[in-house]
Parts: sequence; C-alpha cells; structure tokens
Amino acid sequence: MDWRNASPAPIVFVSGPEEYLASRAIRSIREDLRNKDSALEVHEINAADYAGGTLLNLTSPSLFAEPRLVLIRGVEKCSDELILDGLSYLADPTQDATVIIRHNGSSVRGKKLVEAIRESEFAAEISCAEIKKDSERQAFIQGEFAAAQRKITVGAVRALLDAFADDLAELAAACSQLLIDSAESITEEIVDEYYGGRVETNAFKVADAALAGKSGEAIALLRHALATGADPVPLVAAISMKIRQMAKIYGNRAASAASLGMAPWQIDRARKDLAGWSDDGLAETIKALATADAAAKGAERDPIYSLEKLINLISAKGIISVKQSGAN
Repeated sequence: MDWRNASPAPIVFVSGPEEYLASRAIRSIREDLRNKDSALEVHEINAADYAGGTLLNLTSPSLFAEPRLVLIRGVEKCSDELILDGLSYLADPTQDATVIIRHNGSSVRGKKLVEAIRESEFAAEISCAEIKKDSERQAFIQGEFAAAQRKITVGAVRALLDAFADDLAELAAACSQLLIDSAESITEEIVDEYYGGRVETNAFKVADAALAGKSGEAIALLRHALATGADPVPLVAAISMKIRQMAKIYGNRAASAASLGMAPWQIDRARKDLAGWSDDGLAETIKALATADAAAKGAERDPIYSLEKLINLISAKGIISVKQSGAN
C-alpha cells in the first residue's frame, strides 16, 4: 500500500525509517476511520513497555461495538510479550479493530513478528523508505502536486529543492502552501515569492552568480544575505552542495542520474557550470570550501573574510588560488 493512499486494514504494518511519511500514513488512516465513525476509540502503545495481554484487552469487542484503532509504536524495541501477543493476534484479528504496527527498521528486533505480518492475509504493509537523494525529493514534490491534480514547472521544483534542502516535513508544508495558490501552474517565480527569503535559496543564488563569473553580484548577494540575518554555516553548506555536484560529474560525466543520487536537471546544470574548470581549479575550490566551513564554525575570528575569498575563487574557476600557490 502506498503511503499517500493509506487506508484501514485489520493490521497495517508501517515500515521504514522515513518518519514523516509514516506519520502521514498513520494520520490518513486515523482520519479515515474517524470520518466513518466519530465514536472511534484510539489507543497508543509503546512497544518497549508493552505488557502481556494489552493488545487483546484493547481490541476485545466492547458493549456498544465502537470501532477501535490501536497504534503500536517503536516495534524495533518491542518486548518479548508483544511478539507473543502479536503472533497470536495475527491468527485471528478482531472485527471492527485496526491495529497499526510501526517499525522503523533500525534493528532486527521483532523479526519473527515482522515476517509473520508480511505473510498474513489480514495485513497490509506501507513502506516508508528514507528520502535522501535530490532525485527522491524531486519525485516527492512531483508526487504531492500530481496527487492534488495540480501542475508545477521544472523550475519551480528546482526552486523548492534549493529552498528546502534538508527537512522533508518543511518541504511538504511548502508544497501544501503552494497548493493553496490559485495559479494554474506553480512556477519558479511563485516559489520565489513565497520562499525567496530562505537561507538556502539565498546561498544558491550566491553560488549561481559566482559560477557565472559575476563576482561582484555574488559578493553583493552574499552581503545582503548576511545583513538580513543569514548564518554563514548553512550558507557555506548550500554552496558546498553545488561544488560537490560539479565534482561528482567532473570525473564521471557519463554516469546516470540514479547512480549519482542527483536529478537529471542537476546533472545538466553541473555539466554547464563545469565549463572552463580544471582539475587544479576544482581541487583548490574544494580546499577553500573546507577552510570556509571551518571558519564559519569558529576556527577563525572573521568567517566572512573566508567566505568572500571562496566566492571570488569560485568566480575565477579556482584560478586565483592556483596562481598564488604557484607564485609561492
């Protein structure tokens, strides 16, 4: 069962490490059940503290036959009693009860129960695999808009990825906010209107200007970002992401997007940005990134100086540092 289409079943096994997707699926099932019957009883159990007989007690038919939802969290740390009771319950689930079993896959604890669930005719599994690669985040964004039957341009997807590089929940919230907009198609300009002030967005604009050789514009954008409260650490991290993508492509230009963990448009952009770069220039820039990162985290008294040096170096495709090292 896909997490976006999660629906009740006698037993629902929500597996995988991506907690945001798991919470979306669980919430969807809860809302579905409550919409069908407002008298729904909801019980949550911590698997590590589970005491024998609890599952049977919570799922036993009540006097007025109210539907019940039992959510068992943290099965990767479950007690032995839960394994025994779970195996027994799988053989004969209670009518009018939905049991959600959440296992994040961080351990093999409860393996016997997990295997039995996957073999049970009464159970449905919702896999919540971790979303880490940019290509996976791109697919997530496109899926959010496709599910709502709305259009979003490639540029808008790219802008969202730039603005929300780390937090999936924030990315999902941004998609939800944009879906409220009445525009026929969500464009890059609309995303910029809503989220153009994000630190990540500012950093990518700085990097894009530097990679285009516009050092003056890049420095001006950098100083504006810093003046409006941006912290140097995430700024360096976002710029570093751009350079890492270029480095991935530099020595492996024929590699596929999937093998590099990048979206196709990111590969195209990295190839374009690499024009005119040399081995030495890229190596020097990566060294300067490490210096700027350390400076931003407290290794130097003036991190802004190192950051501006980095921007100038990127604008010159690493040539400045190479010439200096040769002169020394």
